[in-house]
Amino acid sequence: MSIDTITRAELGDPTSSFSQFLRLTSPELLPGAALAHGDAHLSPTATTIVAVATPTGVVLAGDRRATMGSMIAQRDIQKVYTADDFSAIGIAGSAGLAIDLVKLFRVELEHYEKIEGAPLTLDGKANRLASMIRSNLGMALQGFIVIPLFVGWDLQCDRARIFSYDATGGCYEETGYHAVGSGSVFAKGSLKKLYSPKASLDRAVEMCVQALFDAADDDSATGGPDVARQIYPVVITVGPDGATQVPEKQIAVTTDRVLAARAVRPDGPEATL
Repeated sequence: MSIDTITRAELGDPTSSFSQFLRLTSPELLPGAALAHGDAHLSPTATTIVAVATPTGVVLAGDRRATMGSMIAQRDIQKVYTADDFSAIGIAGSAGLAIDLVKLFRVELEHYEKIEGAPLTLDGKANRLASMIRSNLGMALQGFIVIPLFVGWDLQCDRARIFSYDATGGCYEETGYHAVGSGSVFAKGSLKKLYSPKASLDRAVEMCVQALFDAADDDSATGGPDVARQIYPVVITVGPDGATQVPEKQIAVTTDRVLAARAVRPDGPEATL
């Protein structure tokens, strides 16, 4: 079927969904199309992603390590990206497929805004991402699993929100904080100890660095800050003024402060009672 003979109904409203248009016209360009008979064990895996919501914004952070079995596939992979002006996405799972999914999701949001003349609501963005993950179910059943963490500032209700997903495309709103990836159990335990709903954005950034450090302390697939190579977590904040990647120099200062404190107390700060 040529693109000229595809009707609007067959495309499922192509004016607003770029991924649907691509699926029906050029499915070979979709993420994972070339992996139909691949081996998931040969694919680099990305972990760990954490998020913390505050009254003035939300922080999304990811470590930099990708693994392939017991090997370190990459030391400085980026797992956290801005999705559009008021949202960001972090990825865990099959690294190459996840990065392609992020690229397609960003185009999806930009395409919708250009065609409709207005951006999707934050709920709409979260649901679009869920639909894209659901379309990857065949790959997930083969082991090529992508688990994103989506955050944003909701302009309608004027607050930060966090959305998590499962491999089937289930979308769940989280309260306060969340983590995904192989180190998520340890990261969430750390955040449970440190989280305060009244924290400032700067304090939330430090919480995320602490949580990633705790995850790296117990999970071999999560990379801790590499001071020798100057490799630090990628951190993005999203608030009423938009999404911004925190400068690496600022993360380095925060990391140095965390490391100095852990030289005295290796297990991290005590939980306040």
